[in-house]
Amino acid sequence: MITLKSEQEIEKMRCAGRIVRLVHTQLQKKIVPGVRLCELDTLAERLIRAEGATPSFKGYKGFPGTICASVDEELVHGIPDKRKLRNRQIVSIDIGACYEGYHGDSAWTYVVGDKPDEDVERLLQTTEAALQMGIKEARVGKRLGDISAAVEACALEEGFSIIREYAGHGIGSCLHEEPAIPNYGHAGQGMMLRPGMTFCVEPMFSLGERFVETKADGWTVVMEDGKQCAHFEHTLLVNQEGLPEILTS
Repeated sequence: MITLKSEQEIEKMRCAGRIVRLVHTQLQKKIVPGVRLCELDTLAERLIRAEGATPSFKGYKGFPGTICASVDEELVHGIPDKRKLRNRQIVSIDIGACYEGYHGDSAWTYVVGDKPDEDVERLLQTTEAALQMGIKEARVGKRLGDISAAVEACALEEGFSIIREYAGHGIGSCLHEEPAIPNYGHAGQGMMLRPGMTFCVEPMFSLGERFVETKADGWTVVMEDGKQCAHFEHTLLVNQEGLPEILTS
C-alpha cells in the first residue's frame, strides 16, 4: 500500500534526510587510500546517533553494518569490514537514518584518491546524471514510468548496462515501501504521482553486462563479469506545489 505523508511525517523525513546528508559529507572527507571500511562504518554510526537518530540498516534483516560499502565490482549491500580502500578504487556508500520513526536513505559512489580511468569517470557522471533526470520527472501529473524512462535513457545514450534486479522504492515509516521504481521502463505508464508521496530514486549502472550474483556472505551483490559499477540514490518528496523536493540533499 502506498501512503501519502502528512506534514508532520514529512518534517521527520526532512530531519532524517538532513542527517543522512551530514553523514555523507563527513564520510567523504575520510574516503582516502588506506582507510578501512569498518572505520567509515564506526564514524557513520557515531554521527547518526549524535543527531538523535538510529541507523536504518544496522540489524535490518540481520545486516551487520550501519552503512553499505560496496567497492568496484560490488553493486550494493557490501559489508563494511576491515578491508582498506586503495587508490583509484570506487566505493558506493549507502546510508540510512531513522529519526522519530521515519527514514532517509541515500547512496553515492565516491572515487578513492586519484582520478579513475576515463570510462569509470564517465560511468559515475552518467549514473549521477540519471539520478537527476529521474528526480526531475517526479512531479504531480507525471507517472512512475516517466522516472524509469528518464533513468534508462541516460544509460542507453552512454552504452552502460542497467541492473534490473534492484530498483528504487517507496520510503517512510518503513525503509522499503511501495512502489518499486525500476531503472528502466516506458514514459506515461504506471501510477500517477501525487503530493505527499515519498520515495527513493536509485540508478545502478555497470561498465559490463548487467548480470549480478550474491557473494558467500549472503549480502554483497557483485557484477558477475567483475566490471565496475555505480550506484546513486536520493530520498525525495512530491510536494504540495507538485515539484520534487530532495530530502537527502
